[in-house]
Amino acid sequence: MTVEESSAATEPDEVVSMSVARYPIAPGCRVNVRSGPGTKYGIVRTLPLGASVPIYCQTPGETISGPYGTTNVWDNIASDEFVSDAYVKTGSDGYVAPRCG
Repeated sequence: MTVEESSAATEPDEVVSMSVARYPIAPGCRVNVRSGPGTKYGIVRTLPLGASVPIYCQTPGETISGPYGTTNVWDNIASDEFVSDAYVKTGSDGYVAPRCG
């Protein structure tokens, strides 16, 4: 096996092994997941009590007040799925993931 073959063979494994941090939703909250960063966007689904979510990227949007403060940061948790960071315990008032886009 050449060096190039060896590198090419490991690249997909590296991509698969990369993990995205998961964060808990505020206790006692069933949070609406929306198709964009604001309440004007449609509800895609509702997260159950005790859920935790991955945050792939974050984007500014509508300002929301929730258990973890008031913020305009929205978390992208899946393709075209967003929740307000005011309901996600990230341990930070700012961005904890790259900006979307």
